[in-house]
Amino acid sequence: MDALYPRLLVRDFARAVEFYRAALRDLLNAEPVKVLPEAQYANWDVAGEAGLVLYGRATIAEVVGTTDLPEAAPAQDSAMLVMRVGDVDDACARLVRHGARVASPPQDRPDWAPTMRTAHLRDPEGNLIELQSY
Repeated sequence: MDALYPRLLVRDFARAVEFYRAALRDLLNAEPVKVLPEAQYANWDVAGEAGLVLYGRATIAEVVGTTDLPEAAPAQDSAMLVMRVGDVDDACARLVRHGARVASPPQDRPDWAPTMRTAHLRDPEGNLIELQSY
């Protein structure tokens, strides 16, 4: 089970895929599980578990409502922590109780995957967290 894994939010998806494809092949002998340029999504597994996901920064900015912010840090997100959970709504409520703020409430995302459900929150430092189930 891939409970936690890094997802880098990138501006130049093609360049990032090119870099990580070469770097992860060279360093970890890891090949991408999938690369979906039209969705701005790519992922690699390492030793049978999620290792890295690249995702288009503009897509997530649209989801969490930050498209009007400048891309320069710290305004635009450059990474997020993704947690796969059994119940997105319950997990969202728990994180809110611990001090997280909701950026995008729990919702179904059939355009991402047929049974995908997500919520986006910010931890107390402002870091972006995605809760997901599918």
